[in-house]
Amino acid sequence: MSAAGLSGAFLHRSADLHMLPRSEDDDDGRRQKRREKNRAAAQRSRKKQTQRADRLHEEYKCLEQENLSLMKEVQTLSEEQRRLTEALKAHEPLCLIMHCSAGLMSHARLELLAGGLPR
Repeated sequence: MSAAGLSGAFLHRSADLHMLPRSEDDDDGRRQKRREKNRAAAQRSRKKQTQRADRLHEEYKCLEQENLSLMKEVQTLSEEQRRLTEALKAHEPLCLIMHCSAGLMSHARLELLAGGLPR
């Protein structure tokens, strides 16, 4: 016996137990209603899934844009670090403060150096 035949037999037995006669039209109507409800639920589910996928795609695009921006910033900062390192290396041979320890410098010379530095 097929699954449909079994479910139909069960419905008829169930109807006999409750003494509620069911006709084939009632069964068909219920089946049709259930299919329509299922179809509507499936459509809602697909719509919700599509909306979620759209949101994720938009979030992905925003994150990609942010990532590009951050990579450019890293590039800019790396270049600035390189330039500042080169400037420091060029300055080190000329720097009086770095070549003389504070203990060996006279107090007057320290004041002179301090006065010449911008505050």
